Amino acid sequence: MRITVSGLPGSGTTSLSRYLAERHGFEMISAGEVFRQLAIEHNLGLAEFGRLAEQNESFDKMIDARQKEIASQRDNIIAEGRLSGWMVDNADLKIWLFAPISCRIKRIISRDQVPDEKTATEITVERERCEAGRYRSYYNIDINDLSFYHMVLNSEHWDIAELGAIADAAIAGLMKKTAIKKS
Repeated sequence: MRITVSGLPGSGTTSLSRYLAERHGFEMISAGEVFRQLAIEHNLGLAEFGRLAEQNESFDKMIDARQKEIASQRDNIIAEGRLSGWMVDNADLKIWLFAPISCRIKRIISRDQVPDEKTATEITVERERCEAGRYRSYYNIDINDLSFYHMVLNSEHWDIAELGAIADAAIAGLMKKTAIKKS
């Protein structure tokens, strides 16, 4: 089974992906963690690294191609990242997590140790603008088009355990369908 979990920064994609990977014994690959690690390796903040990636598409394309390659060749994998739903076209379940920016900013302040709400908002808005432009330029992807996701869930409304239970029910249904097809 191949599952993608996508969403904007701070929506909870990494947390849900880790939950699902642990619960189902799936491998997890995270585009965001790779991107953050590359920013650290270049001694840059996320917004600065995003601008660098905007000037040199090889950064994004390397991350996207690697995630797509791994996910297409393996079973029982969770591919987490903004473009995972687009890149892993053979996914059995594509999930998009939504949360209002005010909720996401609180999470980003905590996660990325940003000093205040104003700074976190500026960084996040710039990062999202930058990413949306790159996705459109590189792949002709409109990140706001959620029409091909199987599930769109509000992560402000449910915590990770509750989101996980919803996804678990969807996974169980897919596994049941697969078992029926095989018999």
